Amino acid sequence: MATARRLKRVVASQPGFLNLKSTSDGEVSGSSRRKRVNKNKKKNWNKHSDITDVDGFLEDVRHQERTTGGLLSEKSDDSLFFLDVKPKKAEQEAAEPVEGKKRKGKTQRPLRIDLILQHDSLVPPPKDVLAYQQPNAKKLRRIAQKAEQLAAKGVVPRRQKQLLNRRPAEKTAKKAVTEANNNPEREYYDIWGQESKDTADPWYLQQTGKKLVKRPEKLNEKPSVLPAVEVIAPGGSYNPDFFSHQALLKDAHEVEVKKQKEEDKIERQLAVNKEHIATEETIFKEQVEGLVEEEDEGEEAAAPNEEEEGVAVGAIAQAEKKTERQRKKERAEKIKEQRRLASKRQTDQRQQLFQLRSIKSSIKEQEQKTKAKQTQRKAKQEAQKAQPRRLGKLKFQAQDMEVKLSDELAGSLRQLKPEGSVLKDRFKSLQKRNLIEPRERAKFKRRLKLKYVEKRAFREIT
Repeated sequence: MATARRLKRVVASQPGFLNLKSTSDGEVSGSSRRKRVNKNKKKNWNKHSDITDVDGFLEDVRHQERTTGGLLSEKSDDSLFFLDVKPKKAEQEAAEPVEGKKRKGKTQRPLRIDLILQHDSLVPPPKDVLAYQQPNAKKLRRIAQKAEQLAAKGVVPRRQKQLLNRRPAEKTAKKAVTEANNNPEREYYDIWGQESKDTADPWYLQQTGKKLVKRPEKLNEKPSVLPAVEVIAPGGSYNPDFFSHQALLKDAHEVEVKKQKEEDKIERQLAVNKEHIATEETIFKEQVEGLVEEEDEGEEAAAPNEEEEGVAVGAIAQAEKKTERQRKKERAEKIKEQRRLASKRQTDQRQQLFQLRSIKSSIKEQEQKTKAKQTQRKAKQEAQKAQPRRLGKLKFQAQDMEVKLSDELAGSLRQLKPEGSVLKDRFKSLQKRNLIEPRERAKFKRRLKLKYVEKRAFREIT
């Protein structure tokens, strides 16, 4: 009991405590015998400890906070007490509302339902933690700190640098108002003129996906330097000059000679050599081969094998371990050879000082050779631009030259006989200019055999 009284005294002596509720159970009968409990164990602390006084104190504190907004001992006198004085007539008239006044001398009081719904607790609401939370707050705080550090050093971030380097958007012209066709003051519109370039901001066009893809420079280059339509030689005219016609015949003759040489080369490669043709003698040798006695040959072959084995055994017996003296001698000779090579290298370097003129001349000759090779390589590359490239599995084959012989020449266009095909000429021109790959006409292969049937009408005629 002494412990309970001590707790009450401690609670009552707390600063700011005012006991508003009278406790009727303050006096406890001393006749009740106290139960002996071992409080050294933690499980008996809460079970056999009297905390009613502490709970009463905390409940009283919560009651004061709800009713008055805090402890009464901490509040000032002006907030707790006031002087009840009858208001003056002027103040009473000002306090009374002019409109909506039902009775004289009485103010309009709020409804009872409004008083019930009014918030009566003076305890401030708890702080809403979720309202202050932000997704990725730690990451954003770290980014902001890093940006402040970079700004202090004078470093501009990449995104801000792009925004600063953006070209200011030009003011777009106002849309033209449609006017009547018969208006003489109407602006002239050239339908064949160049279209106006888009003046919008390129960064805006890129972000909105309206910017066109830049055309690569490689696509602007032509695959060949040859013209689309090649002009025929002067000798190909319907009434050519004698010398120009002979020059054209000479070119055609060279082409035919080249073809003939290639055909002769293929025939020579495929021709059968007479020495390789089998004769009766060679046939007889092939048939008799292997029938001769092989005993002598076997004995002769065994003798050299024995000699080879003896040599191998002797070589193995001669391989002995080197002595320390021999190793020292080899090491000394190796060092001597290295010194000799080093001294020779030094003497060569000294001699090169006296050969500066010859070295300069050799360098100049080498530079001239490299320049000549470069020019030759460039000329070869330019020449290859006019040649058809290998685009597919087939090789380009130029069409035959269209040439009229001397006795086939016509004196006028009426007597001239057409030669060649315009469609084939255009097709070969596309292949020659590397626009399409060389092609061959697909070969038609019949899967089923043709079946001939005689009809009745045919039988009647026959």
